[in-house]
Amino acid sequence: MIKIQYSFIVDNKIIANSPVKFLIAGIGDALGTYFEARACYRTDAPSLENGGITRSALALCELCYKTLREYATMAIHSCENNLVTPALDAIIEANTYLSGVGADNGGLAAAHSFYNGYTSLDNHEAQHGNVVAYGTLVQLILEESSNAEFEEVQNFCKEVGLPLTLEELGVSSREEVELIAKNACVEGESIHNMAGDVTEEELVNAILTVDSLGKVLIK
Repeated sequence: MIKIQYSFIVDNKIIANSPVKFLIAGIGDALGTYFEARACYRTDAPSLENGGITRSALALCELCYKTLREYATMAIHSCENNLVTPALDAIIEANTYLSGVGADNGGLAAAHSFYNGYTSLDNHEAQHGNVVAYGTLVQLILEESSNAEFEEVQNFCKEVGLPLTLEELGVSSREEVELIAKNACVEGESIHNMAGDVTEEELVNAILTVDSLGKVLIK
């Protein structure tokens, strides 16, 4: 059974007049919701509420992703111009309610483990959502997602200004990547909800693959 414990009352005027970088980071965090829930559903992993992941929970997570795809660009434009619009309303709903309830009832996987590993760096400064967005691309590589799906998510990140390379996260060496992978793969991390599990070496290779593909895209 889905347990819903979120009750959001958001003054959208506050969001419309806030720095757009925060809205974009929220979009990055919400981006992982569907893909992490899908991974947990495939392995029958527990949700954050320690229950089973129902089809309705997965549908809510998928709605989150579809909402981002449809409204994010216009919502960012609205925020840049301090305007409350239907697109901004939709993205606020996705970033808060759909992502929050979705994650609680859908579970986490590699994207958030990548973030947790990233926080082990002394110089980590990137916002949570920006790192999760990069981690979502890493997860798609680990899952051997289709080229079409990976490129869809990668192009979305480019369109809304989410990071595509390690440089954008302030990561500058292989040693740092290996430290991220080491800490992302410790016992109890949500990356172990992935099918077939993930080794440190596999994660390092996926992180570097996303970086190299990102460099090609932004040339």
